[in-house]
Amino acid sequence: MGEDNDKSLHIITIIIIVLSILTSSIGLLYETGGKAFNFVNQYGDTVKIYGSGLYARDSYFMAPIFRGTDFAIICVAIPILILALILDIKKRKLKNRLFLMSVISLFTYYSASIAFGVTYNILHLVYIALFSASVFGLIIAISSMDKKQIVENMGEELPLKGIYIFLTFVAITLIVAWLPDIINSLVLGRSLELIEVYTTQITYVLDMGLIAPTAVICLFQLKKRNAMGYVLLELLLTVCSIIGIMLPIQTVFQIVAGISLPIGAIITKMAIFTILALFALYFNIKFFKNMK
Repeated sequence: MGEDNDKSLHIITIIIIVLSILTSSIGLLYETGGKAFNFVNQYGDTVKIYGSGLYARDSYFMAPIFRGTDFAIICVAIPILILALILDIKKRKLKNRLFLMSVISLFTYYSASIAFGVTYNILHLVYIALFSASVFGLIIAISSMDKKQIVENMGEELPLKGIYIFLTFVAITLIVAWLPDIINSLVLGRSLELIEVYTTQITYVLDMGLIAPTAVICLFQLKKRNAMGYVLLELLLTVCSIIGIMLPIQTVFQIVAGISLPIGAIITKMAIFTILALFALYFNIKFFKNMK
Protein backbone atom coordinates (compact mmCIF):
# COMPACT_ATOMS: atom_id res chain seq x y z
CA MET A 1 0.00 0.00 0.00
CA GLY A 2 1.68 3.18 -1.15
CA GLU A 3 1.45 6.38 0.88
CA ASP A 4 0.13 8.34 -2.11
CA ASN A 5 -2.70 5.83 -2.57
CA ASP A 6 -3.43 5.95 1.16
CA LYS A 7 -3.67 9.74 1.20
CA SER A 8 -5.85 9.83 -1.94
CA LEU A 9 -8.15 7.15 -0.55
CA HIS A 10 -8.53 8.91 2.80
CA ILE A 11 -9.32 12.25 1.14
CA ILE A 12 -11.90 10.62 -1.14
CA THR A 13 -13.45 8.82 1.84
CA ILE A 14 -13.83 12.12 3.69
CA ILE A 15 -15.51 13.56 0.58
CA ILE A 16 -17.89 10.57 0.52
CA ILE A 17 -18.73 11.12 4.20
CA VAL A 18 -19.41 14.85 3.74
CA LEU A 19 -21.53 14.37 0.61
CA SER A 20 -23.47 11.49 2.18
CA ILE A 21 -24.26 13.55 5.26
CA LEU A 22 -25.53 16.28 2.94
CA THR A 23 -27.74 14.00 0.80
CA SER A 24 -29.16 11.92 3.64
CA SER A 25 -29.81 14.77 6.10
CA ILE A 26 -31.52 16.97 3.50
CA GLY A 27 -33.54 14.02 2.17
CA LEU A 28 -34.67 13.14 5.67
CA LEU A 29 -35.25 16.59 7.21
CA TYR A 30 -36.10 18.97 4.35
CA GLU A 31 -39.83 19.71 4.18
CA THR A 32 -41.77 22.08 1.91
CA GLY A 33 -45.25 21.63 3.34
CA GLY A 34 -46.66 20.41 0.05
CA LYS A 35 -49.40 17.83 -0.30
CA ALA A 36 -49.65 14.60 -2.25
CA PHE A 37 -51.35 14.77 -5.65
CA ASN A 38 -52.25 12.48 -8.52
CA PHE A 39 -50.40 12.44 -11.82
CA VAL A 40 -50.99 10.53 -15.07
CA ASN A 41 -47.67 8.97 -16.11
CA GLN A 42 -46.32 8.24 -19.60
CA TYR A 43 -48.11 4.87 -19.60
CA GLY A 44 -51.52 6.35 -18.88
CA ASP A 45 -51.60 5.18 -15.26
CA THR A 46 -52.60 7.46 -12.39
CA VAL A 47 -49.75 7.73 -9.89
CA LYS A 48 -49.82 9.35 -6.45
CA ILE A 49 -46.92 11.81 -6.05
CA TYR A 50 -45.36 12.52 -2.63
CA GLY A 51 -45.60 16.30 -3.01
CA SER A 52 -43.30 17.46 -0.18
CA GLY A 53 -39.62 17.86 0.65
CA LEU A 54 -36.68 16.78 -1.45
CA TYR A 55 -38.69 13.91 -2.94
CA ALA A 56 -41.73 16.06 -3.82
CA ARG A 57 -41.71 14.78 -7.44
CA ASP A 58 -41.16 11.15 -6.53
CA SER A 59 -44.00 8.69 -6.17
CA TYR A 60 -45.80 8.29 -2.85
CA PHE A 61 -44.63 4.66 -2.79
CA MET A 62 -40.93 5.38 -3.40
CA ALA A 63 -40.40 8.60 -1.40
CA PRO A 64 -40.70 6.87 2.00
CA ILE A 65 -38.21 4.25 0.80
CA PHE A 66 -35.75 7.01 -0.08
CA ARG A 67 -36.32 8.66 3.31
CA GLY A 68 -35.84 5.32 5.08
CA THR A 69 -32.59 4.86 3.18
CA ASP A 70 -31.48 8.35 4.24
CA PHE A 71 -32.16 7.45 7.88
CA ALA A 72 -30.15 4.22 7.59
CA ILE A 73 -27.28 5.98 5.81
CA ILE A 74 -26.95 8.76 8.38
CA CYS A 75 -27.49 6.54 11.44
CA VAL A 76 -25.76 3.31 10.40
CA ALA A 77 -23.67 3.49 7.22
CA ILE A 78 -21.88 6.81 7.79
CA PRO A 79 -20.75 5.92 11.36
CA ILE A 80 -19.41 2.59 10.03
CA LEU A 81 -17.55 4.40 7.22
CA ILE A 82 -16.05 6.88 9.72
CA LEU A 83 -14.93 3.94 11.89
CA ALA A 84 -13.40 2.19 8.87
CA LEU A 85 -11.54 5.37 7.89
CA ILE A 86 -10.17 5.91 11.41
CA LEU A 87 -8.94 2.31 11.62
CA ASP A 88 -7.26 2.55 8.20
CA ILE A 89 -5.55 5.84 9.13
CA LYS A 90 -4.34 4.54 12.52
CA LYS A 91 -3.00 1.19 11.33
CA ARG A 92 -1.95 0.26 7.79
CA LYS A 93 -3.24 -3.29 8.02
CA LEU A 94 -4.76 -5.42 5.28
CA LYS A 95 -7.84 -6.09 7.43
CA ASN A 96 -8.49 -2.38 7.82
CA ARG A 97 -8.09 -1.70 4.11
CA LEU A 98 -10.46 -4.55 3.22
CA PHE A 99 -12.99 -3.20 5.71
CA LEU A 100 -12.75 0.34 4.31
CA MET A 101 -13.03 -0.94 0.74
CA SER A 102 -16.13 -2.95 1.55
CA VAL A 103 -17.93 -0.02 3.19
CA ILE A 104 -17.06 2.26 0.26
CA SER A 105 -18.64 -0.37 -2.02
CA LEU A 106 -21.90 0.10 -0.12
CA PHE A 107 -21.77 3.84 -0.81
CA THR A 108 -21.13 3.05 -4.48
CA TYR A 109 -24.38 1.06 -4.49
CA TYR A 110 -26.21 3.80 -2.57
CA SER A 111 -24.94 6.66 -4.74
CA ALA A 112 -25.80 4.80 -7.95
CA SER A 113 -29.31 4.21 -6.61
CA ILE A 114 -29.99 7.89 -5.90
CA ALA A 115 -28.10 9.29 -8.91
CA PHE A 116 -30.04 7.10 -11.36
CA GLY A 117 -33.20 6.34 -9.39
CA VAL A 118 -34.38 9.54 -7.70
CA THR A 119 -36.42 12.05 -9.70
CA TYR A 120 -34.33 15.12 -10.62
CA ASN A 121 -34.03 17.54 -7.69
CA ILE A 122 -31.78 20.27 -6.24
CA LEU A 123 -29.16 17.74 -5.10
CA HIS A 124 -28.54 16.20 -8.51
CA LEU A 125 -24.98 17.59 -8.75
CA VAL A 126 -24.27 16.30 -5.25
CA TYR A 127 -25.54 12.85 -6.28
CA ILE A 128 -23.16 12.89 -9.26
CA ALA A 129 -20.22 13.97 -7.08
CA LEU A 130 -20.99 11.26 -4.51
CA PHE A 131 -21.30 8.59 -7.19
CA SER A 132 -18.00 9.67 -8.77
CA ALA A 133 -16.15 9.76 -5.43
CA SER A 134 -17.52 6.35 -4.43
CA VAL A 135 -16.58 4.66 -7.72
CA PHE A 136 -13.03 6.04 -7.79
CA GLY A 137 -12.61 5.44 -4.07
CA LEU A 138 -13.54 1.80 -4.60
CA ILE A 139 -11.09 1.49 -7.50
CA ILE A 140 -8.23 3.04 -5.47
CA ALA A 141 -9.03 0.87 -2.44
CA ILE A 142 -8.96 -2.36 -4.45
CA SER A 143 -5.85 -1.42 -6.43
CA SER A 144 -3.97 -0.39 -3.26
CA MET A 145 -4.09 -3.87 -1.74
CA ASP A 146 -1.36 -6.47 -2.21
CA LYS A 147 -3.26 -9.35 -3.80
CA LYS A 148 -0.52 -11.87 -2.97
CA GLN A 149 -0.64 -10.81 0.68
CA ILE A 150 -4.39 -11.36 0.76
CA VAL A 151 -4.01 -15.02 -0.24
CA GLU A 152 -1.07 -15.55 2.14
CA ASN A 153 -2.95 -14.06 5.09
CA MET A 154 -6.00 -16.25 4.70
CA GLY A 155 -6.18 -19.03 7.28
CA GLU A 156 -7.67 -22.47 6.84
CA GLU A 157 -10.77 -22.01 9.00
CA LEU A 158 -12.94 -20.00 6.61
CA PRO A 159 -16.24 -21.94 6.20
CA LEU A 160 -15.99 -22.07 2.42
CA LYS A 161 -18.76 -24.63 1.87
CA GLY A 162 -21.22 -22.45 3.72
CA ILE A 163 -19.99 -19.39 1.82
CA TYR A 164 -20.42 -21.19 -1.51
CA ILE A 165 -24.04 -21.95 -0.57
CA PHE A 166 -24.54 -18.35 0.56
CA LEU A 167 -23.17 -16.90 -2.70
CA THR A 168 -25.31 -19.26 -4.77
CA PHE A 169 -28.37 -18.33 -2.74
CA VAL A 170 -27.64 -14.59 -3.12
CA ALA A 171 -27.40 -14.88 -6.91
CA ILE A 172 -30.57 -16.99 -7.18
CA THR A 173 -32.55 -14.87 -4.70
CA LEU A 174 -31.85 -11.60 -6.50
CA ILE A 175 -32.96 -13.10 -9.81
CA VAL A 176 -36.06 -14.75 -8.31
CA ALA A 177 -37.02 -11.58 -6.41
CA TRP A 178 -37.05 -9.24 -9.43
CA LEU A 179 -37.14 -11.24 -12.69
CA PRO A 180 -40.81 -12.36 -12.42
CA ASP A 181 -41.91 -8.70 -12.34
CA ILE A 182 -40.13 -8.07 -15.64
CA ILE A 183 -41.34 -11.31 -17.26
CA ASN A 184 -44.91 -10.53 -16.19
CA SER A 185 -44.75 -7.04 -17.72
CA LEU A 186 -43.40 -8.43 -21.00
CA VAL A 187 -46.10 -11.10 -21.16
CA LEU A 188 -48.84 -8.54 -20.49
CA GLY A 189 -47.28 -6.08 -22.93
CA ARG A 190 -47.19 -3.22 -20.44
CA SER A 191 -44.74 -1.44 -18.12
CA LEU A 192 -43.58 -2.70 -14.74
CA GLU A 193 -46.31 -2.63 -12.11
CA LEU A 194 -44.44 -0.12 -9.92
CA ILE A 195 -42.71 1.85 -12.69
CA GLU A 196 -44.82 4.86 -11.69
CA VAL A 197 -43.01 8.07 -12.76
CA TYR A 198 -39.69 6.37 -13.48
CA THR A 199 -38.09 5.07 -16.66
CA THR A 200 -36.68 1.93 -15.02
CA GLN A 201 -36.29 0.19 -11.66
CA ILE A 202 -32.68 0.90 -10.69
CA THR A 203 -32.77 -1.80 -7.99
CA TYR A 204 -33.46 -4.43 -10.65
CA VAL A 205 -30.52 -3.18 -12.70
CA LEU A 206 -28.05 -3.14 -9.80
CA ASP A 207 -29.15 -6.39 -8.17
CA MET A 208 -29.54 -8.53 -11.29
CA GLY A 209 -26.92 -6.78 -13.42
CA LEU A 210 -24.15 -6.32 -10.84
CA ILE A 211 -24.66 -7.99 -7.46
CA ALA A 212 -25.88 -11.39 -8.71
CA PRO A 213 -23.07 -11.76 -11.31
CA THR A 214 -20.53 -10.59 -8.71
CA ALA A 215 -21.69 -13.39 -6.39
CA VAL A 216 -21.20 -15.97 -9.16
CA ILE A 217 -17.77 -14.59 -10.13
CA CYS A 218 -16.77 -14.49 -6.46
CA LEU A 219 -17.74 -18.14 -6.03
CA PHE A 220 -15.55 -19.32 -8.92
CA GLN A 221 -12.65 -17.08 -7.86
CA LEU A 222 -12.82 -18.44 -4.31
CA LYS A 223 -12.69 -22.02 -5.57
CA LYS A 224 -9.42 -21.11 -7.29
CA ARG A 225 -8.21 -19.40 -4.08
CA ASN A 226 -7.78 -16.23 -6.13
CA ALA A 227 -7.20 -12.97 -4.24
CA MET A 228 -10.01 -11.21 -6.12
CA GLY A 229 -12.40 -13.84 -4.79
CA TYR A 230 -11.65 -12.76 -1.22
CA VAL A 231 -11.95 -9.08 -2.16
CA LEU A 232 -15.34 -9.62 -3.82
CA LEU A 233 -16.47 -11.78 -0.90
CA GLU A 234 -15.76 -9.05 1.65
CA LEU A 235 -17.47 -6.52 -0.61
CA LEU A 236 -20.62 -8.66 -0.90
CA LEU A 237 -20.74 -9.58 2.78
CA THR A 238 -20.63 -5.95 3.89
CA VAL A 239 -23.14 -4.73 1.30
CA CYS A 240 -25.58 -7.55 2.14
CA SER A 241 -25.20 -6.96 5.89
CA ILE A 242 -25.98 -3.24 5.79
CA ILE A 243 -28.73 -3.50 3.14
CA GLY A 244 -30.36 -6.06 5.44
CA ILE A 245 -30.54 -3.29 8.06
CA MET A 246 -31.88 -0.77 5.55
CA LEU A 247 -34.82 -2.86 4.32
CA PRO A 248 -36.75 -3.05 7.62
CA ILE A 249 -36.16 0.69 8.14
CA GLN A 250 -37.51 1.43 4.65
CA THR A 251 -40.56 -0.72 5.39
CA VAL A 252 -41.22 1.15 8.65
CA PHE A 253 -41.09 4.49 6.81
CA GLN A 254 -43.60 3.17 4.24
CA ILE A 255 -45.97 1.93 6.94
CA VAL A 256 -45.74 5.27 8.79
CA ALA A 257 -46.58 7.03 5.50
CA GLY A 258 -49.77 4.97 5.34
CA ILE A 259 -48.73 2.65 2.54
CA SER A 260 -50.43 -0.75 2.74
CA LEU A 261 -47.95 -3.53 2.08
CA PRO A 262 -49.13 -7.08 1.35
CA ILE A 263 -47.94 -9.59 3.96
CA GLY A 264 -46.69 -11.82 1.16
CA ALA A 265 -44.45 -9.07 -0.20
CA ILE A 266 -43.04 -8.37 3.26
CA ILE A 267 -42.26 -12.04 3.84
CA THR A 268 -40.84 -12.86 0.40
CA LYS A 269 -38.71 -9.75 0.04
CA MET A 270 -37.91 -8.12 3.39
CA ALA A 271 -37.68 -11.34 5.43
CA ILE A 272 -35.50 -13.16 2.88
CA PHE A 273 -33.09 -10.24 2.56
CA THR A 274 -32.92 -9.86 6.35
CA ILE A 275 -32.01 -13.55 6.72
CA LEU A 276 -29.37 -13.12 4.03
CA ALA A 277 -28.00 -10.15 5.97
CA LEU A 278 -27.68 -12.24 9.15
CA PHE A 279 -25.74 -14.94 7.30
CA ALA A 280 -23.60 -12.23 5.65
CA LEU A 281 -22.78 -10.75 9.05
CA TYR A 282 -21.88 -14.21 10.41
CA PHE A 283 -19.56 -14.96 7.49
CA ASN A 284 -18.07 -11.46 7.70
CA ILE A 285 -17.05 -12.04 11.32
CA LYS A 286 -15.58 -15.42 10.34
CA PHE A 287 -13.74 -13.76 7.43
CA PHE A 288 -11.86 -11.29 9.62
CA LYS A 289 -11.19 -13.80 12.40
CA ASN A 290 -9.69 -16.15 9.81
CA MET A 291 -7.16 -13.58 8.56
CA LYS A 292 -3.68 -13.94 10.03
